[in-house]
Amino acid sequence: MITDFWQNLPRPIFVLAPMSGVTDAAFRRIWSKYGKPHVIMTEFVSCDGLCSSGRESLLHDLWYSVEERPIVAQIFSSNPDNIERAATLVAELGYDGIDINAGCPDRSVEKQGAGAALTREPALLRDIVLAARRGSGGLPISVKTRLGYDRIDFCEWIPAVLEAEPAALTVHARTRAELSRVPAHWEVMGEIADCVRRTGSKTPILGNGDVTSLAEGRELAARHDLDGIMVGRGVYGNPWFFNPQVDDASIPLREKLRVMLEHTHLYLRIFGERKSFMVMRKHYKAYATGFPGAKELRMQLLESHDVEEVEALVAAFLAQATDP
Repeated sequence: MITDFWQNLPRPIFVLAPMSGVTDAAFRRIWSKYGKPHVIMTEFVSCDGLCSSGRESLLHDLWYSVEERPIVAQIFSSNPDNIERAATLVAELGYDGIDINAGCPDRSVEKQGAGAALTREPALLRDIVLAARRGSGGLPISVKTRLGYDRIDFCEWIPAVLEAEPAALTVHARTRAELSRVPAHWEVMGEIADCVRRTGSKTPILGNGDVTSLAEGRELAARHDLDGIMVGRGVYGNPWFFNPQVDDASIPLREKLRVMLEHTHLYLRIFGERKSFMVMRKHYKAYATGFPGAKELRMQLLESHDVEEVEALVAAFLAQATDP
């Protein structure tokens, strides 16, 4: 039986954000193991691609493990028909929910009329949510969006989207034009939540942008009367981020580097030749920071080409570290 799991989650809800090139199956499994959030989302996946001859090349973006549940597939398109067809596939794969990407500023996504471009087309975004619901057979359909496109005009267009009764609404606290160049506008998030609730909507509201710790997320949710917090870049290099029992500063360096190696081996086991080993370099940059000698190790890791080389670099580093 399909249920709307969003309604049964503890408040504040914490969600691992969908991040292109980051939250692949290996990343999500490591974060599930060491500090699982309430909800996990995939990288965004093109519905147009899933409905084309290139479908097979995208399916690895939808691989997941049961440890990640509730697991939500984030999809994007400006074509309701393709959204509906992709939603059917996601449901067949056993996902717990679907999230509509209405906030990505990537130009290639926007050229398709999707992502952040949908903030200019609220009626179309509403129809996309409804199409996803038809295709999914009743899975909860959530939306991730922004404050607006080139100005904060959220309250002008969001009522049309709320007519589709999304299961949850995450608002990145910047406009599309601002990208990530300015601090997130948390000062307006209380108004955003009020705007949604004045429509009579029961949709949970989550905030997103620049959250650096679990404690900060809780404080922001309480201050702005939000149902939850989505965290993206703040989790980089810290699989324990969502674990309330663990203080990142107390984790021994040896353990951090061991988990980094575990992540590497898991990535290779899942993807093999399907994805380049070079993808791991962005993770090494995040893992190797904040300790004596981190810069030197990081520079070496960013030049590595295989897991054996990474293991040798870590072993050599730990052998000379004063406080591993």
